[in-house]
Amino acid sequence: MTEPTPTTGLQFRAGVQEDYGPVTDWATDFDLMDEDYVVHPEQRWSEQRERCPIAFTERRQRTWLPVRYEDLTEIAHDVERFSSRDIVVVSPFDQPINDLMPVPPISSDPPVHTWARRLLLPAFGPTAIEKMTPITRGLANDLIDEHFSDGHGDAASDYARHIPVRIIAQMLGVPVEDEDKFTGWVVRTLQNGFQNIDGAMDALGEMTMYFVGAVAERRAMEPGTRPDDIITMLIEAETDEPISDQHLLGTCFLLLVAGIDTTWSNIGSALWHLATHPEDQQRLRDEPELMPMAVEEFLRFYSPVTMARYVTEDTELAGCPMKEGDKILMAFPAGNHDPEMFEDPDQFIIDRKRNRHFAFGSGIHRCLGSNLARMEIKVALETFLERIPTFELADPDAVTWTGGQVRGPRCVPITS
Repeated sequence: MTEPTPTTGLQFRAGVQEDYGPVTDWATDFDLMDEDYVVHPEQRWSEQRERCPIAFTERRQRTWLPVRYEDLTEIAHDVERFSSRDIVVVSPFDQPINDLMPVPPISSDPPVHTWARRLLLPAFGPTAIEKMTPITRGLANDLIDEHFSDGHGDAASDYARHIPVRIIAQMLGVPVEDEDKFTGWVVRTLQNGFQNIDGAMDALGEMTMYFVGAVAERRAMEPGTRPDDIITMLIEAETDEPISDQHLLGTCFLLLVAGIDTTWSNIGSALWHLATHPEDQQRLRDEPELMPMAVEEFLRFYSPVTMARYVTEDTELAGCPMKEGDKILMAFPAGNHDPEMFEDPDQFIIDRKRNRHFAFGSGIHRCLGSNLARMEIKVALETFLERIPTFELADPDAVTWTGGQVRGPRCVPITS
């Protein structure tokens, strides 16, 4: 297996790290990294929905921001005009990410997407989820024993961030002891990559070499003696054409990164909500059977992920003239607050009956790990409520959020 060098030939997009100053008009100059937007995005979505349902900016590059459920659904299902070649909300390169560092299937279009996704389905099916459920519960209990024995701790950094990384590490077949390394890569790429491109590129290079080693180790083993994990499954997969090393490594990147930051954010948001809404916390304690509905409402209300699409040809959508090469931000969280789709969308309703959210996306790229994420969130919340007495924020001013590609709390100190 050759050793890819992901930084070779990459051209950084001019201006990505520039300071553009404050936003003066959100219809024509929005900024996903604006501090107020990160903390209270629903206010911006509501204003935009009334004034300009598809906003535009030329900060960093030509980018559109739709916030209506209907528009987002149309874009997600139109893979001809709106490609997944560039899924990064702020591109540091002059080419779509899939042309440089593919992370299939999420950065692929049909027909590659079709077989690339099919390869992974068994790893996230019911049998796999059933196997990982008791492991997740044991992990949650261990974290509580380690960090919350005195009723104090950080629900985000001491609890939420550890669960998804340790679970996906076991599924991939890489050492759980490397957790800090994995989380560091996620922070350097997804959370800090917009401000520190060099750091993000270094992280990508480190990930590449890490998985080069993991793949080489399995290939050196005789079939039948390899570990039962996702990397082995991909190496041994039977496909019409051999899976390239680039495809294999990109899929490993995707599963590691996507399997960490998103669920970390979901669990953290839910625990922040329960710490600041004692009536919902008490209701889940009194009526634990509501947990599945509550999980769906946490997913809708605090949807963490915004993806992007690449405009493949000059076209028009809802009266907006889009040019080839433009980027569209798939603000699924905004669609989940659309009053045309949800009654009282900016109210958290713990037993919401009609809840057709798309926190996991829509169309062919709907998250294939959605059932794993649901299980992790449910188990994490159930275990926390079972083990921790009634809790609240220890210091509301200490709470911090991150935004951009994935939005969620990173510091949630609680006390019981």
